[in-house]
Amino acid sequence: MKQPSRNGSVTAASCVACGGPLPAGRPRTTCSDTCRQTLWRRRHQTPIAAPDLPARQPRKAHTVYECDDCGTRALGEQRCECGKFMRRAGTGGLCPCCDEPITFDELLTP
Repeated sequence: MKQPSRNGSVTAASCVACGGPLPAGRPRTTCSDTCRQTLWRRRHQTPIAAPDLPARQPRKAHTVYECDDCGTRALGEQRCECGKFMRRAGTGGLCPCCDEPITFDELLTP
């Protein structure tokens, strides 16, 4: 008949790696060689650094606005020459040919 461990109340009752039951016999902290290797890899693994992300930039500078009253377009400015607020037409920039504000959607649609 096998004697129970004197330190049974102090020793771990489950595997440190997976939480499964420990096998009977000598005192252990892991249930198998797989769990033992897992713990070793966790201890010796180099930490993965978070990637450096570019800073957020406001979208207003790249937004084309259009006035509903006079039809004027502006890049990055919401107030029209007539004094009213313009509505957002879309993201875009200045046309390389005529230097007028144009949206990307207008470039992509035939």
